[in-house]
Amino acid sequence: MNNDERFYAIALTLCQGIGRINAKRLIDETGSATSVFENREHLQELIPAVSQRIKEALDNPEALRRAEEELEFVEKNSITCLTLKDEAYPSRLRECEDAPVVLFFKGKMDFNRLHMVAMVGTRRATEYGKQFCQDFVKELKTLCPDAVIVSGLAYGIDIHAHRAAVGNGLSTVGVLAHGLDRIYPQVHRKTAVDMLADGGLLTEYLTGTNPDAFNFVERNRIVAGMTDATIVVESASKGGSLITASLANSYNRDCFALPGRIDSEYSKGCNHLIRENRAALITSAEDFVKAMGWQGGKQKPQAIQRDLFVDLTPEEQQVAKLLQARGDLHVNTLTVETNLPINQLNAILFSMEMKGVVKALVGGVYHLLA
Repeated sequence: MNNDERFYAIALTLCQGIGRINAKRLIDETGSATSVFENREHLQELIPAVSQRIKEALDNPEALRRAEEELEFVEKNSITCLTLKDEAYPSRLRECEDAPVVLFFKGKMDFNRLHMVAMVGTRRATEYGKQFCQDFVKELKTLCPDAVIVSGLAYGIDIHAHRAAVGNGLSTVGVLAHGLDRIYPQVHRKTAVDMLADGGLLTEYLTGTNPDAFNFVERNRIVAGMTDATIVVESASKGGSLITASLANSYNRDCFALPGRIDSEYSKGCNHLIRENRAALITSAEDFVKAMGWQGGKQKPQAIQRDLFVDLTPEEQQVAKLLQARGDLHVNTLTVETNLPINQLNAILFSMEMKGVVKALVGGVYHLLA
């Protein structure tokens, strides 16, 4: 039997009737996609809640055949295939209930960089939105040079965010709504190729997958889930970027919006997000960096005596030492650096607040108290 975790992770996505959430739960419960298939006959003994329907869905020779075919394409084209068990898998995304069990990536990128931001918006970007993309990314390069811009390679705000990143020397990742056997839209191919040097193209979809409308909605959860914050630059009263903002809220990620004229069609969505307190208002990268607590090296951590940590658990000590060494950090940065699940980390931070060791600042940032 094939023991390649990538093979079984791909096959699991091809088993009709299981779905993303159940697929992730199966892996979490059994330890790997390989174990899911190896223990198919005894799955209900291992996980009593598993239905007979899921067990039958795993009996799928065609899924195994197609997975083998996809893996051959991956290896032939030097594509990185990431499973939930891989250390390089985006750790922020892994914490989401509906995270993909497998991702395909072309390019060069550490998805667990400390500063990841999504920039999204309407496909009918105005000059106002385009100029903001350029100004924001240029300023962000100065304030936070290790930041990564994530978007969807679509027309409008997406492509202008990617191009601004490439032009200003920031890493950028495009999350696609189709397989890596094509680029859509075709007119963005040059930008996509330019992105491969410092960033690249990411997707959950297998080759042969068409860029259907529903796929664009689904891929938005990856854009929101793999980043610390989502910025909606321009949006009409309805649109995919508002879905991304809603997903960011549901994942407890920060959300920001650029305000616009009240009579501007493509600022209605942003103004609504701000009015409903679903997004914070920003007008510059400086606003954003301050809100996120990303000043980093410009702030010197306060000196903390080691004996203050004697009553902390080992996990709390780990968090305290990190804050002592690095200064104020966002909760998502702490998740990446400590490798602790977000729900466990939140409980630890709450306990540390009760003990008077840390203080929660605006925007999900934590400060170590002297």
